[in-house]
Amino acid sequence: MSRYASNTTVSVGRTKAEIEDLLIKHGAEQFVAGWDGFQAVLGFVFNGRHIRFALKLPDKNDRDFTMTRARRNKRSPEEAMKAWEQACRSRWRALLLVIKAKLEAVEVGISTVELEFLPWTVVPGRNETVGELIGPQMEKAISGGYSPKLLLGDAPRERTK
Repeated sequence: MSRYASNTTVSVGRTKAEIEDLLIKHGAEQFVAGWDGFQAVLGFVFNGRHIRFALKLPDKNDRDFTMTRARRNKRSPEEAMKAWEQACRSRWRALLLVIKAKLEAVEVGISTVELEFLPWTVVPGRNETVGELIGPQMEKAISGGYSPKLLLGDAPRERTK
């Protein structure tokens, strides 16, 4: 399966600028972007909520970059860097798409800011997002055999005559 924007020529810097412009257009109050090791971080304040996306960056030494796909020949350092940069551009474009889709869903009334950005909302007084806090608990519940009802849950049902 082909990755989204796998052939994009749009730079990471330009994509970050597009994300920033998009957030400004939708009323974001703050914006920050940076990286540390194998992770890029993008944060903003929206409707009083601190939102943080962590974007895992690929390892430059991964065989996907150091070796060719077809014959698995070793790439030159320059070719490996180009392949790695392409993967980074693709990931940033995907992040832009996700944020754009969430903001559009809010704008047309399909969803709310609270629902769309809940997993990436930083918990007040903590340095972790709702997803980082709740995710392991959900995995534990699921692996423990918890099986929620998909349609109506435990909501009381009205009978029709």
